[in-house]
Amino acid sequence: MSVRGVLHVHSAPSALCPHIEWAVAGIIGMPVDLPWVAQPAAPGTLRAELSWTARAGTAAAVTSALAGWNRLRFEVTEEASPGCDAVRYSYTPAHGTFSCVTSATGDVLIPEDRLRAAMTLAACPAPGRPSGTLETELARLMGQAWDDELEPFRCAAEGAPVRWLHATG
Repeated sequence: MSVRGVLHVHSAPSALCPHIEWAVAGIIGMPVDLPWVAQPAAPGTLRAELSWTARAGTAAAVTSALAGWNRLRFEVTEEASPGCDAVRYSYTPAHGTFSCVTSATGDVLIPEDRLRAAMTLAACPAPGRPSGTLETELARLMGQAWDDELEPFRCAAEGAPVRWLHATG
């Protein structure tokens, strides 16, 4: 079963660009030559987008391969497929990795058990953990810190080229 997804490299130092391409090519199973352009939100860095069609789970594999690379900001999305929800992964050096299930319109969907845990944490904070409000806990579940950091990079991407790749086999 093939699914569609998009890799948004929001900012990367030029020295990392070939390594990103090699890592993604190894996962997708075909050569990748991303259309790198300057990232105005972080002068001296580059950005690129790649739309792909590959097996379910590719977004998670790409995220695992790229997460932890210093000075790299990226997001990977994967559309829903039979038995799999749509997902979005976000990565920033300051916050690490965030993952969520998304709706067809890209809204974050929060499972019931995570909402219950957020309500419990807000009402009864654990020892040694700063007390939070329900608003704080919900912002954490929705990835607000990642969105706040990535939004200037997303806006700077308007008009950038996108290339489609389709994996075979």
